[in-house]
Amino acid sequence: MKKISTKISRCQFSRKKDLELILSLGSIPAVNNFEKINRKKNHELFFPTNLVYSKSSNLFQIDNLVKKEILFPKNYPYTSSTTKILRDNFDSLFKEVKNITKLNSQDLVVDIGSNDGNLLRHFKNVRVLGVTPEEIGKKAIKSGIPTILSYFNKSAVNKILKKYGKAKIVTATNVFAHMENLSQVTNNIKKIMNSDGIFISESHYFLNIIKDLQYDTIYHEHLRYYTLTSLKKFLESKSLKVFKVVKTPTHGGSIRVYASKNKKIKVSKEIKKILEDEKRIINKKNLSKFPIKVLDTKVKLLNLLNKLKNKNKKIYGVGAPSRAATLINYTGINHNLLDCICEITGSHKIGKFMPGTNIPIVNEKIIFKKQPDYLLILSWHIFDDLKKILKKKGYRGRFIKPLPFPKII
Repeated sequence: MKKISTKISRCQFSRKKDLELILSLGSIPAVNNFEKINRKKNHELFFPTNLVYSKSSNLFQIDNLVKKEILFPKNYPYTSSTTKILRDNFDSLFKEVKNITKLNSQDLVVDIGSNDGNLLRHFKNVRVLGVTPEEIGKKAIKSGIPTILSYFNKSAVNKILKKYGKAKIVTATNVFAHMENLSQVTNNIKKIMNSDGIFISESHYFLNIIKDLQYDTIYHEHLRYYTLTSLKKFLESKSLKVFKVVKTPTHGGSIRVYASKNKKIKVSKEIKKILEDEKRIINKKNLSKFPIKVLDTKVKLLNLLNKLKNKNKKIYGVGAPSRAATLINYTGINHNLLDCICEITGSHKIGKFMPGTNIPIVNEKIIFKKQPDYLLILSWHIFDDLKKILKKKGYRGRFIKPLPFPKII
């Protein structure tokens, strides 16, 4: 049998053997392995899931590498354009780029992990190119966005340079923490950038994970969890100067980092403040409290759900994002506590089981027909928006927000 996962014993940045355990979530399945309900389940793969820290690089990371073919199958179900917060986020990124640099019709913008082309749609008056391995990339091609259906590897880089030339802007939103061998990836990014090129990464921000106990974002697709401190150290070791940082609300709190080949580019003032905040917040005391708080919120959520079920209350889940698989598998929630999980019409996840469980994913229409007593909002990072939408559609029951601490609303 081929090896499907590998223990990571060295820091992914510094390559030093100085990894210190911060939090263990036990074993979690591949969070996008959605099995069809009518297909017999013979087995399911689970992988150790530990958050570790490297003092040499200031990087938070996981210590288990799962084969990308398992984590990112061709039928990968994530579609970025279905979420309003992401559409708005990409619009704000586009506007920031316009304020930073002038783009002419011959400039090239390359988006790594372009998915369905959601970001590149904003760059209408320049040349654009997406790179993504998933089938969803065909949707972008049909809508007129040139897309290379491939991982961002040496072959893809050669194709870009040969057919399209060098890029003025290279983006990697919500993928720069996912990619293996980051040193080689960054070298490849630099190869396709022109002399004054700008690289923009956007990743889940570790301070939000600590502050809001977002353990549910820890899974094998996310190999690294960035602070500005760690990302700046790494990018500048690769001769990319970090000059602008923007905090965004996506995925429960992300950090958008601008870096340039131009060493003379002006550095924004907020960078110093963010670095100081990180130094103050990320310390041994706070890190040692993190796993205790995570365990506490797990116990409280299970107690709350168990108490409601003992009163014969009907509870449905809402949303089946990747993070929900971590939350459900870590807490041990099953179909005895959660009748089903609801997704919007058109979701590829409907008619399948939540990874690691026998909880069925169904169309959200059942909510308004059956009117369950409670909705557990698994996409809790957009809780307020979902609550408004569901109430407007006719839901009359109550809501449960699972994190940072479970509460009924």
